[in-house]
Amino acid sequence: MRSDEQHAKKRSARWTRLLLLLLSSLLPGAFAFSQEGEWTLPAGNPASTRFSPLDQITIANVARLQPAFTFETGMLRGHEAAPLVVGGTMYIVGPYPNVLFALDLTRPGAPLKWKFEPKPESAAQGVACCDVVNRGAAYADGRVFFNTLDNQTIAVDAASGTELWRAKLGDIRVGESMTMAPLVVKNKVLVGNSGGEFGVRGWLTALDAATGKIAWRAWSTGPDSDVLIGAQFKPFYPQDRGKDLGVSSWPPEAWKIGGGNAWGWISYDPELDLVYYGTGNPGPWNPEQRPGDNRWTSGLFARRPDTGEAVWFYQFSPHDLHDYDGVNENILIDAEIGGKPRKVLVHPDRNGHVYLIDRASGEVLSANAFVKVTTSSGVDLKTGRLRYEPSKEPKVGKTVREICPTSPGGKDWQPSAYSPRTRLVYIPHQNLCQDSQTSQVSYIAGTPYVGADVKMYPGPGGHRGVFTAWDPIAGKAVWEKQETFPVWSGALATAGDLVFYGTMEGWFKAVDARSGALLWQYKTDSGIIGQPVSYRGPDGKQYVAVLSGVGGWAGAVVSGGLDARDGTAALGFANAMKDLSAATRKGGKLYVFKLPD
Repeated sequence: MRSDEQHAKKRSARWTRLLLLLLSSLLPGAFAFSQEGEWTLPAGNPASTRFSPLDQITIANVARLQPAFTFETGMLRGHEAAPLVVGGTMYIVGPYPNVLFALDLTRPGAPLKWKFEPKPESAAQGVACCDVVNRGAAYADGRVFFNTLDNQTIAVDAASGTELWRAKLGDIRVGESMTMAPLVVKNKVLVGNSGGEFGVRGWLTALDAATGKIAWRAWSTGPDSDVLIGAQFKPFYPQDRGKDLGVSSWPPEAWKIGGGNAWGWISYDPELDLVYYGTGNPGPWNPEQRPGDNRWTSGLFARRPDTGEAVWFYQFSPHDLHDYDGVNENILIDAEIGGKPRKVLVHPDRNGHVYLIDRASGEVLSANAFVKVTTSSGVDLKTGRLRYEPSKEPKVGKTVREICPTSPGGKDWQPSAYSPRTRLVYIPHQNLCQDSQTSQVSYIAGTPYVGADVKMYPGPGGHRGVFTAWDPIAGKAVWEKQETFPVWSGALATAGDLVFYGTMEGWFKAVDARSGALLWQYKTDSGIIGQPVSYRGPDGKQYVAVLSGVGGWAGAVVSGGLDARDGTAALGFANAMKDLSAATRKGGKLYVFKLPD
């Protein structure tokens, strides 16, 4: 590049940073976006693309990547969080007991600046269905926000680590917990709860970022007044229109213990002024105990962040038969569909289909299978309904075999990435099927409310994990990488045309974003289920960071020390992961990589 072009590029970057700073000062909280080189939100940006615009590390030099520093968290459960980077500081939230660490990136080795210990109730560990994980924090206006397993949202001063406020939002005594990463939108901290396997009623709550006071709460089941459905609510499909469907689509009173928890990812479109998030499975897993569509579970809400009022809803899996949920990430992109520009979202769902949805209206434009699917024959685009396969419907006392995908779905919580350069979505996922037998179950507060025994096993080909590059407009895979175990880590795409992800054996990998060719890998001490990020350090160099520490639902056989001879352990996942303990061990370490000087 000529020197005049370099100067022009630097001037443009400076003006962009100045403009962002000006907008942030005029509208504090409204622009909680990462500046170039920082990573201030769980997904890097509100559109949930998990794309870094940094391009120092490329397909030509990534093979030279080497460790810059590491940091031990002192915890040995599943590490699912994404590190945050703001200025010269990195912030990490660990699994229970949810310690928040601040590392000084301006000093050699990034020593600890401070740590904040929230001291959650130890009893919360007993109601965590799928390991005591935490999916990370969010930063805005000098504050770091994160959740604790015992249902507290806490704001900490980013400079000093001083607690600013904490809000108690749920009750572990009924099986409620919190594992999700917050999103900050327009001075509101958006958080949701977990506990669908305990009959916990789901909600999304907005807290005032300055005080922690509740601004609004939108329930996932119940009357319209609870769900915040009013005059603005205009779902695209007729079956979602009507009064109090969150009550009438359930047996009497069942909506009160019906699940629909919001423990996944939240995205935000500032132009449409809409937040998007998915709702979890209905409870219990035994579908015969809850006839009806069980609204508003296993679907997707679009809401106004100021008031929480619902604008539209789409249900991925009505009357969810297989614990498919709807909480996976919603990636916001602008694309040309049928020769016309449209604002769309891409949602790889647990039911095995990648959805392309108009994010202004909720219309499903396409839904194509990305894994083997035996539980349905696809999605009817006229009605939006998933066409279930009757032979795979659970029946009490009957063992139903070859249910594909499994209850964790074709893809569970592990977030995908999108590159605007390649226009591909990079999906970390699993290749699993299961056998299931359901039974009648009674609700007792604070105890499991499932009603199913499940055993999972490898899908076609015998491998249990896949990393897929997906063309969301064409609705098809471009390339894929097979892995021995489920790919339970998040993905990161960069402007260097690289994609990073981790494996449950502990390999951290970089592949060519266009071809999938493996270009670099590094073996960490434990399996990787964390979310990789990239940032520019105070020295001006690009870094890539990821947390290593096996666990989560897929890794519970190791992190929880389960006896894999019981195939139903970890809600059936142990049966598919019997050999994981021979491939990796417990851990809890941050790894940060850079190119050599």
